[in-house]
Amino acid sequence: MFEAIAFYTFAILTIVMFTITVLTRHALYALSALAAGMIFISAFFFLLGADFLGAIQIIVYTGAVMSLYAFGMMFFDTTRDVIEKRTSPQLVFSLSGLAALTLVAMFTAPIVSSNITAFYPAIEGVGNSQMVGMVLFTKYLIPFEVAAVMLLVAMIAGIILAGKKMDQSLTLMKEEEIKRQLNEKAEA
Repeated sequence: MFEAIAFYTFAILTIVMFTITVLTRHALYALSALAAGMIFISAFFFLLGADFLGAIQIIVYTGAVMSLYAFGMMFFDTTRDVIEKRTSPQLVFSLSGLAALTLVAMFTAPIVSSNITAFYPAIEGVGNSQMVGMVLFTKYLIPFEVAAVMLLVAMIAGIILAGKKMDQSLTLMKEEEIKRQLNEKAEA
């Protein structure tokens, strides 16, 4: 009974936090709700007895990823409107198709190779984190490496975006100039 109540409570809280993340216009509210949603996701792991994965969820996603988002927010002017420029829709379509195909392959590989676990039986006396490592680097090695490459691409893209120069720095402008530019943008 306790597990059902905890599951539904954390499910509702997770959905609410991610809804706030998607619908809010304030970057700090979105970041705070995203961090809370990640913590609520880790509660599912703790409920299932996967303490190692729950701790990793908190450390990696809530800690490292949120600090990177906060660091990235320092480089961007959130008051500016983002104008998306699509130079090559074919490239976007082909990359999206490749990403979808990769995801399908990653999710179907464990199902197709379900008999591989016979080669890696559970070992008595080995802890939770050791078993996670053994399974991760044997049965799920390819999805693990694909995730590593995707994180590398995201890191390089973040560095490139952070390196772009802004048109003008709002910290160096007077308040009257900022209001005048915002009014001009609103009229246009």
